[in-house]
Amino acid sequence: MTVLVFTFALLGTMALGLPVAFALLVSGIALMVTQGQFDTTILSQKLIEGADSFPLLAIPFFMLAGELMNSGGLSKRIVNFALAWVGHIRGGLGLVAIFATVIMSAISGSAAADIAAVGTLLIPMMRKAGYNVARSSGLIAAAGVLGPVIPPSIGMIVFAVMANVSIGKLLLAGVFPGLMLAVALVIAWLWVVRNDKIEALPRQPMVERMHAGIDGIWALLMPLGIIGGLKFGVFTPTEAGVAACVYAFVIGVFVYRELAWRDLYRLFVQAAKTTAVVVFMIAAALVSAFLITTSEVPQQVAAMLEPFIGQPKLLMFVIMVLIVVIGTALDFAPTLMILTPVLMPVIKQAGIDPIYFGVLFIINNSIGLITPPVGIVLNVVCGISKISMNELMKGLWPFLIAELIVLFLLVLFPSLVLVPLKWLM
Repeated sequence: MTVLVFTFALLGTMALGLPVAFALLVSGIALMVTQGQFDTTILSQKLIEGADSFPLLAIPFFMLAGELMNSGGLSKRIVNFALAWVGHIRGGLGLVAIFATVIMSAISGSAAADIAAVGTLLIPMMRKAGYNVARSSGLIAAAGVLGPVIPPSIGMIVFAVMANVSIGKLLLAGVFPGLMLAVALVIAWLWVVRNDKIEALPRQPMVERMHAGIDGIWALLMPLGIIGGLKFGVFTPTEAGVAACVYAFVIGVFVYRELAWRDLYRLFVQAAKTTAVVVFMIAAALVSAFLITTSEVPQQVAAMLEPFIGQPKLLMFVIMVLIVVIGTALDFAPTLMILTPVLMPVIKQAGIDPIYFGVLFIINNSIGLITPPVGIVLNVVCGISKISMNELMKGLWPFLIAELIVLFLLVLFPSLVLVPLKWLM
């Protein structure tokens, strides 16, 4: 009964156009009324407790780092570096898009921001070179999945806080699966363009390549510094966000000199607005999580999944299929915040490593960013490329299938996540 009340309240309020954060609060109130214990004091206390979390400080810092990176010229130099080294290969602009997205994902952790930066630079170039626009746009949209998987990932930070697992371990666990997704996109891209008649860019002389490398070295060092600092314990994830901000600021202002002092206020305000939306959503989700727990919703879900509890791989497969389906109707954030408190007790009962589950859960939610009708990355790419959603989906399918294959392999072989994590730790 409580599962139906929560689901109906959530989907009903969202269907009426209520923002996700408020829909979560309404769902929580509905559960309180069902239990006969409506109390505004509990509601307000849990809302404040939800936002009062030190690990969540990493979110505004990485948001600001992304803003500083884009305005300071770091994003542009990452793309230019990739163009110089692989732009001349057949289908090279697609490889540039994947490479640039991998690097930028290791800086900002925001899919929409990464794709907006890469797509704005590369889609016009790919159109001019004769690439199929729908297919090129589909590749760039699919590359957006890498943003929340490769550390630093805002989604992983949120999951770690809600699931009470180590943020550092979860971030490092996303490195190898993220690279697997990138390799899958490269293979799919080279396969779909093998017969296309496209104009390759001229091969850059070695002098130009070296110049692009030297010019972009400061941008390329940033993700290495973040991941290396996490691996060797130089700083915590929150401190990594601070370091990323300081680094992007110094390079943008004093090295590349594309970031003006007058821009800082605008960037601070933009990062603050984005952070406020995310943190309020997290606080509202934790209110719902508390009431979901007291309403014994996880126990009811566990009872439904009980036939699979003794078979971890089969249970993971069932959960992944369920999340793929849910991801077509809900965006990344609400799926993450609604299902984490519901599924974590089941995962622990089945003896599945919470870090392993967290990585697959984030990958699956990220794939939801490119599944219609609500995939936010799809809408960003459609706006950049000026094509319809139907056209974009025709070009997206090969890359979406490639990413689902990687997800399926990770379900079958958990060691693909856990063994590289042991090395990184």
